[in-house]
Amino acid sequence: MNRFWINLIVLVTLATPLTAAEPRALAQRIDHHLAQHWKADKVQPAPLADDAEFLRRVYLDLTGRIPLPRDVHDFLADKDPDKRRQLVDDLLDSPRHSTHFANVWRALLIPEVAASAEARVFQIGFEAWLNQKLRANVSFDQVVKELLSTPIAVEQQSPESVLKHPERPNPLAFFAVKDASPANLAATTTRLFLGIQIECAQCHDHPFASWSREQFWNQAAFFAGIERQGDGIFAPLSEAVERREIAIADSKKIAKALFLDQKSPEWKEKTSPRVALAAWITTAENPYFAKATVNRLWGQLMGRGIVEPVDDFNDENKPSHPELLDELAQAFVAAKFDVRFMLRAICLSEAYQRSSVRSHASQDEPRHFAKMTVKGLSGEQFFDNLALATGYRESPNDRGFGRERTTIRTQFLEQFAPRGKLSDPETSILQALTLMNGKFINDATTLAKSPTLTAICEMPIATTTQKIDSLYLITFSRKPTANEREKLESYVSRNGRAEENRRLSDVFWMLLNSAEFRLNH
Repeated sequence: MNRFWINLIVLVTLATPLTAAEPRALAQRIDHHLAQHWKADKVQPAPLADDAEFLRRVYLDLTGRIPLPRDVHDFLADKDPDKRRQLVDDLLDSPRHSTHFANVWRALLIPEVAASAEARVFQIGFEAWLNQKLRANVSFDQVVKELLSTPIAVEQQSPESVLKHPERPNPLAFFAVKDASPANLAATTTRLFLGIQIECAQCHDHPFASWSREQFWNQAAFFAGIERQGDGIFAPLSEAVERREIAIADSKKIAKALFLDQKSPEWKEKTSPRVALAAWITTAENPYFAKATVNRLWGQLMGRGIVEPVDDFNDENKPSHPELLDELAQAFVAAKFDVRFMLRAICLSEAYQRSSVRSHASQDEPRHFAKMTVKGLSGEQFFDNLALATGYRESPNDRGFGRERTTIRTQFLEQFAPRGKLSDPETSILQALTLMNGKFINDATTLAKSPTLTAICEMPIATTTQKIDSLYLITFSRKPTANEREKLESYVSRNGRAEENRRLSDVFWMLLNSAEFRLNH
């Protein structure tokens, strides 16, 4: 077949509309778009990650956890050329995936719980609601629609209690922790689901985009009827569903509820205006919703968005690959807003599977996506992985209602909460001291108190090499390199068997404190 026909077939393939059943086809299109940019900019991409690097990365990204040693052994021993696809499918279908992404979305939707002990009471029920939707693979448009339009008692009825059953699946936390404030709710809604930081127009017209101050308050008007009946975050909520306008702050003007495209909603009698807003946001014709969502999912897996920051689409912040962003959005709509479809397609791309190790200077520009971005772990991920590696088991009493601030886990979440970009992780002095000198790590690496270290040191007939290998598998999900093994064998074997266990403890401490353990790479 001559080159003309080959090129024609490629062009026809790339022009074929996608369906939800073709994640590998979308993965190929992702790589096609990136390769075009690399060729134009003379970029030499990094090689594909080896199996161990890919395994740890995809476990962290899709389930929030590192793989168990037996998972590492089974995957590395598997000779099936299709094993990466099979692993992605298995992880996306696992309960751990929905649990992890419920945590991811909760952190985005109600970040207030990280800063307020009172707000933290809502976390269990809100995550349970998200987990319920994710486990059932409810389409993302339906999740957003249900969140934004969840019923709140009308004025004439008894106000809606937000704390009747805090442990049950309940989306009301979204409204309660934002003080039932129309301005706060409008800002969060447009930023998270449309990728627009319209709050910049709250007091004046947006400095980098065409959004006006009045348009911000047009969005706030959709939430104008929500009121808190009393003081404090636990006060009941009510809603005047016929209220569809709001006074602009520090002004005598009144703003009516209007969509961002300046069209007026078709109102339904005795129905919250939030229902109309939710329907408009999640429609397939909305020019922002699909793009904002796929860009956020891309950023979650790749470490940075095609538009970066992921929630700041504006005239001065252009996408690095506009054609790719358009195609991802179109595929997401064709897949009926199936988040797992999009995650699966990205994970199957060579772009996602490339090594994070720099192999050429042209990979230094992160907008090229020529190597994998090293990503920071959330506080939950870091603590859960420490617990998994060290064998720590939290007492049920430690997580009881009202005791959250006293638990070891909560202390870690407060100290290790990400404070910057996912792609620019930092370790504070307090974090470093906690890892080096904190009681949790010291206990976890002491033979008398560490289940993991005790099990390894007491392995019958195991050699020093095998014990070191086991520590690496538990922490790094790989075996040590020949150079690492040689140095550590020399250190551990020094002074004979009498000192071996103590020195293995030092090795374990070193691995847990390393950047390789603390980062997703």
